[in-house]
Amino acid sequence: MQWNLKEKPDKATVQQLATALGIPEAVAILLVQRGITSFEEAKDFYRPSLEALHDPFLMQDMQAAVARIERAIAEEELIMVYGDYDVDGTCSVALMASYLLQRYPRVTTYIPDRYAEGYGVSLQGIDFAHDNGVGLIIALDCGVKAIDQVDYAAKKGIDFIICDHHLPGDALPNAVAVLDPKRSDCQYPYKELCGCGVGFKLIQALGQNRGEQLQDLLPYLDLVATAIAADIVPMTGENRVLAAYGLQVVNENPRPGIQALLGQREKETHDISDLVFVVAPRINAAGRMKHGDYAVALLMADAVDSCLAFAQEIEAFNASRRATDEQITAEALAKILDEQEEDRSTTVVYEPHWHKGVIGIVASRLIEQYYRPTLVITKSGEVLAGSARSVSGFDVYEALAACKDHMIQFGGHKYAAGFTLDEAEYENFKAAFEKVVGQTLGDSLKIPQISVDLELSFADITPKFYRLIKQFAPFGPGNRTPVFATRNLTDSGWAKPVGSDGSHLKFKATDGQFAFDAIGFGLGKKIDLIKDKAPFDLVYSLDENHWNGRVSLQLRAKDLKKAES
Repeated sequence: MQWNLKEKPDKATVQQLATALGIPEAVAILLVQRGITSFEEAKDFYRPSLEALHDPFLMQDMQAAVARIERAIAEEELIMVYGDYDVDGTCSVALMASYLLQRYPRVTTYIPDRYAEGYGVSLQGIDFAHDNGVGLIIALDCGVKAIDQVDYAAKKGIDFIICDHHLPGDALPNAVAVLDPKRSDCQYPYKELCGCGVGFKLIQALGQNRGEQLQDLLPYLDLVATAIAADIVPMTGENRVLAAYGLQVVNENPRPGIQALLGQREKETHDISDLVFVVAPRINAAGRMKHGDYAVALLMADAVDSCLAFAQEIEAFNASRRATDEQITAEALAKILDEQEEDRSTTVVYEPHWHKGVIGIVASRLIEQYYRPTLVITKSGEVLAGSARSVSGFDVYEALAACKDHMIQFGGHKYAAGFTLDEAEYENFKAAFEKVVGQTLGDSLKIPQISVDLELSFADITPKFYRLIKQFAPFGPGNRTPVFATRNLTDSGWAKPVGSDGSHLKFKATDGQFAFDAIGFGLGKKIDLIKDKAPFDLVYSLDENHWNGRVSLQLRAKDLKKAES
């Protein structure tokens, strides 16, 4: 792994900010690296405010969306809230449906089946809406490219409102309203909302239109925070405000479904990592292993008791998902070795029996072993379906676009995408993808990179320093957890591999004067580098360890290597 140390910002700016805030220079450096150079900017950063949220009516088509929903309510139409089967989609559906049902009873929900219908707005879903007398569909976290589907719905007398955050195509669907801050003609100031965030802006606009206060909408922000965490959107601007207040709801008065998923954990205060690693995988597991309806029902339940059965089922789905992706990962790794493909620029593996719901997870796991753009493919009906994952800095969506002649369809983002193709095209597609990546993947992208904010002395790690760092939260893209490097450390003598397979490393790092417990997930194989008090350099973030009711500061090791000097 290559360590990339950030350049230190202008010294005068750092010292001025440190003096103005009364903080250590190391903390001031971290703030300036995040573009914060004044007392007022620091105050806004440390204390996100609802006042920073923009007027929802600045979003293109918002007025039309509100007017159409109000007309549906006035005319007693049946409204269908439609969303994707992932965390962002199911949280969006739960948010919108919960809000509307508090004010109007004729609301139903629909999550497409991952396997029978696939991603996005489906004709099957529109037929279901028509058969049940739906007059208006509100689509969330999908729909901005559903041109044919919206036209199909119009022929059946069904209107569409689309709340999406994906990049639109050359044309927009002919919907009553297309709410998407990434529209080229949308002047909304913040472009990085997730699908649930766009949904929240719609209920904010509905509330404003009805004379409701923003404070009345705070109970919905636990859903928004969960979606922000799971969808890995930038933790900046409005997202940071929505996530901060959403976490406050999670900690003070969470909806019963989220409370049930968090369970009785020792932590007194939950943070974004709990949403990312505890809540989100379980919500996702419902859509991967069974159906997203389970997640929506859980998130909309109004009592903890009624949530327990749902939560237990989803926990079982998650356990099944883990076992399935571990098995498929092992099969895929064996396949790479059997086919002698260790030296390629890409990983492309296919087995018809692999579970479609976990191939994206498997692709991510394969990257941990072979650091290169990866495709995992299975059979879905009459065609092949695949998931793509990429390495830092490489646009796998663009690579797929260069191979579009071999595919039926594809879509996604820079680092994650999905696609389908005919089985007869598999070998041609595999060769084309290898060629494109081989020509465009630079040498610097073939090595895992880690960005280091600052070299730090253990003497700098005081309780005050950690308290100030904690206030940088919530963390995410654009506001990552600070990463530090410290040189010439030794282990206090009790380094040991931990975990069922010994893949993790537990040790106590010391500079001779100060010492901290450390845990390195996935670093078990590096124990030889620190045995017998051999000096080593360490990259880490600061963390709290909760054990038996006690809380202690520990280092979360990212990487370690033999000391350079």
